[in-house]
Amino acid sequence: MRALESFSDEDFRSTILRALRLLAVVTVAGALLLWWKLGWQSAALLAVGAIISASGLWEWLRLMTAVMARMDNGGTARPLTMVLLGFFVRLAATIALLYVSLKALNGSVYALAAGLALGVFALTVEGIRLVKAWTV
Repeated sequence: MRALESFSDEDFRSTILRALRLLAVVTVAGALLLWWKLGWQSAALLAVGAIISASGLWEWLRLMTAVMARMDNGGTARPLTMVLLGFFVRLAATIALLYVSLKALNGSVYALAAGLALGVFALTVEGIRLVKAWTV
């Protein structure tokens, strides 16, 4: 059994990376299933949603790594401007990608929503794994 106090920066990083790997596996399986059942447009919309979700997880990893480095160094770490700029650029790109994919692809909007939800699903699975590791 591990204590919450022993949760390190590396544990956080490995948790997010495992969530990204799980998201990729589920996306590939889901896209193949959707392609078979609903066509390539819906599979592409699922992939677009999953890419947006994965980029959000990656950006969260970058942001938290920068904040933790700043806290560990007592405020003398690199400025957060590039990380924050990357966050807002990703947000603008996400909005553009959503708009273009909905206009250009005539697939299922539910597939897009499912792709967007895959990040939450992957984080939930990893959270359950962490709780299980702490309580067993």
